[in-house]
Amino acid sequence: MDLTAFEAWLKTYYQTRAWYDLDVFIRMGFLTEEVGELAQAIRSMEIGRDRPDEVAPSQAQKKQAVCEEIGDVLANLVLLAQKYDLSLAEVCAAHQQKLIQRYQPE
Repeated sequence: MDLTAFEAWLKTYYQTRAWYDLDVFIRMGFLTEEVGELAQAIRSMEIGRDRPDEVAPSQAQKKQAVCEEIGDVLANLVLLAQKYDLSLAEVCAAHQQKLIQRYQPE
């Protein structure tokens, strides 16, 4: 999927549900929640949960959960970037440039 198209789709999707204009601090709370859910999905995949009250998911289900949670984190990052009029392309380019400048070979 093209990331620019995803950014546009996400904006429209969230606008139609009146979720787009939520306060930036509320969005940060959602991002934090999703990062926690991603951590739980990764833990389940890597070391399991050891919960007798849960049925252990298959590896495919664990991978799907990680994929979905990364998507939730990414969506919240995109929405935060849009609040500051930044595209993923701009963010990625700036990050790449920062790393190149910071870790130049001597």
